[in-house]
Amino acid sequence: MLMAGGGTPARVHYMAGTFRVLSSGDHVLCAVTGVRIPLQELKYWSVARQEAYVDATASLAGEQRAGAI
Repeated sequence: MLMAGGGTPARVHYMAGTFRVLSSGDHVLCAVTGVRIPLQELKYWSVARQEAYVDATASLAGEQRAGAI
């Protein structure tokens, strides 16, 4: 369930295909760009690194930065 957070970042646990909100908030920050990602728009993340990404390009950059590619 997504919870309203009044402009505060959520603490999120990323899992394969889904995520769980650990503390309420309405967004997370992209690990590569720092852009705010509303939880209802969150589509890209790394389970291994527990990082969110704003889009596929940022996700690829995160993988490259980690040496996974």
